[in-house]
Amino acid sequence: MSSKASARGADPAASAASVGVHPPMVTPGLARRLAAFIYEGVLLFGVTMISGYLYSSLTQQRHALQGKAGLQAFMFVVLGIYFAWFWSRGGQTVAMKAWNIRLLMADGRPVSQARALLRYVLAWLWFIPALATAYLADLHRPGVTTTLVLAGVLTYAALTRLRSDRQFWHDAVCGTRLVDWRPAAPPPRSKSAT
Repeated sequence: MSSKASARGADPAASAASVGVHPPMVTPGLARRLAAFIYEGVLLFGVTMISGYLYSSLTQQRHALQGKAGLQAFMFVVLGIYFAWFWSRGGQTVAMKAWNIRLLMADGRPVSQARALLRYVLAWLWFIPALATAYLADLHRPGVTTTLVLAGVLTYAALTRLRSDRQFWHDAVCGTRLVDWRPAAPPPRSKSAT
């Protein structure tokens, strides 16, 4: 049998594991992606606290509502830098590493910084409809806004069921995809003859 024929018939996952490469792009389950999303939020709490302190110190902001639009714009930029940096340098944020999820282009290439920024902007589709509804309906009570955002996020996540590859819609538009990036299993140990 020729080497081309054997390579064609080989199991891609097995051959990938044998050379230490991850198997073909498999979409992580929705529950795992949402768990990484929640963990990301916990980690970003520290990033936003430090950034907010820096902003308020530099602008002499004495009250959170004073200069609110400037603070929101600053946070949008800070979070954009955070995500674009990690996604374009390895394809994983800290939370994505913990949950073994990686962001790649649809063809398996690493994500460029421009594409990472586009994905960041489009990822706000998770929140914009709920926040716009709260604003337009003049619903400013924290519990109502939180409920709307939670419902919006869960609805957006459920929309992955409409796609055969189960990717999020902003990934489809960007040409990116989240993939399972669990370490390859070590090869079985051979028993030595004694």
